Amino acid sequence: MQATRQLLSAGRWHLQHGPMDVIVQAEGDALAVAAAHARAWVRFQGLLQELVRELPALRAPVGAGDCPLQGPVARRMWSACQPFRQDFITPMAAVAGSVAQELLACYAVECVQRAWVNNGGDIALHLAPGESASVGVYADIAGLDAAQLQGGLLLDGAFRLTSTMPVRGVATSGWRGRSHSLGIADSVTILAATAAQADAAATVVANAVNLQDARIARRPACEVKDDSDLGAILVTVDVPALPAALVRQALQAGLEKAQELQLAGHLWCALLSCQGQWMATPSARLALEGSTEEKSAALFEVGSVFA
Repeated sequence: MQATRQLLSAGRWHLQHGPMDVIVQAEGDALAVAAAHARAWVRFQGLLQELVRELPALRAPVGAGDCPLQGPVARRMWSACQPFRQDFITPMAAVAGSVAQELLACYAVECVQRAWVNNGGDIALHLAPGESASVGVYADIAGLDAAQLQGGLLLDGAFRLTSTMPVRGVATSGWRGRSHSLGIADSVTILAATAAQADAAATVVANAVNLQDARIARRPACEVKDDSDLGAILVTVDVPALPAALVRQALQAGLEKAQELQLAGHLWCALLSCQGQWMATPSARLALEGSTEEKSAALFEVGSVFA
């Protein structure tokens, strides 16, 4: 299996190698952008093997002490997860964001005005002074159908990020995503200083959107995926429609965790969704734009509004 790349519309590149599925786009001086794409492709080709060499350690729980990993991406993964070591977490919780951040470094140069690396929904951003970008929010991936995929998504909203904001990473986690979750959130979207930090924090907050209810189906992670880094820890595999009060209880638990991480400097803002209900940290109102009236009303209690 070798890394592949394909040029898409609007100058975007699709890079793929095993589980890494990346979309890259950049704007600026044509020669500078072309050189950045070339550097990113060279770096991408060796990333998977670099991580595989340290896979046993990457699947081990993060603990106290010095980082035992060697590669720059592996060490970034460990560092992003280390603040959450009091709970069970492995460096794999930050793998997608850390890879995106590594590739983005190829674009953070003079004459590249904007660039973004989207690794399965976890995004690293480069914004030169005065630049901005919008990042769409889509909460319930179970609601996707072929018509939406072909005709364009009806987004739940969007974050408008500017170069003056302390945000260069966006990540989303939930029980329906590519990775396992201990919680029941449809989605938890985190904005943070880096993509690696956002990825790790999204995992932690999504795990916290939770409650104990016999109707929620859970299985040992190793039974769902035999090589899971979570071992026998129970992960969510099905969530039926729940009473609104219970959904709100689970979201409130997640919001409290997000606010705790925000106070500690591990994230800038968080947007949480579960079964049609929404909660957000107050700082989200500075970046959110465009949504339905129903979702605007659902966020009133935290002061987050959609223009």
